Amino acid sequence: MVTLLDKVEHSKNLIKESIARYPRIATGVSWGKDSMVLLHLARQVKPDILVFTVVTPFKPKETLEFKDKIIKEWDLNIKEYQSKAEPVPDLWKTDPDECCRIFKVEPTKEAVKDLDAWFAGLRKTEGRTRTDYKEVEVRGNLVKINPILEWTELDVWRYSALYNVPQNPMYKMGYRSLGCAPCTIIVDENEPERAGRWNGTSKCGGECGIHTKILK
Repeated sequence: MVTLLDKVEHSKNLIKESIARYPRIATGVSWGKDSMVLLHLARQVKPDILVFTVVTPFKPKETLEFKDKIIKEWDLNIKEYQSKAEPVPDLWKTDPDECCRIFKVEPTKEAVKDLDAWFAGLRKTEGRTRTDYKEVEVRGNLVKINPILEWTELDVWRYSALYNVPQNPMYKMGYRSLGCAPCTIIVDENEPERAGRWNGTSKCGGECGIHTKILK
């Protein structure tokens, strides 16, 4: 049986090996539970690791306040990216793919353009679109590494409790997966974890494109 401590050791070893292999590497952070655990793990290996985050015009105020709090308390070596495009009214509803492309995918491309590799907080059990991901994905000249890919939702919360990892206050409201405010709702615990993302659209439970369209 693979224990949580086994997973922690494996994740940290993967992070350590990746940092040694790729000089220009960073950790992507969305301020959700998975990326906070990833960030905590990465900083144990390299406390000053470069961090990047993409901020959209639609991020909940709770997420933005949490972001600012963690940046200050953890003294993060961080770069923030945001699209310069003006929000189109209801684009998130009429064309969610285009909305994500403008405000998430394009700024992420900018964030990783000078990197050799980056860490992402993906997990296989999080949703239907994530079951086939690999721990190390080579995409053109860019490598994406998923150190907590084999972790479960329970693993994330157990680790957070054991190591006092601060988490976004929106989870206490009942959310299980966090995104932009218009596209995130609370779902029942019996539903898939990402069922509250883009609910009511063709993208329900799917991907914004950061993990499917970023190449270099």
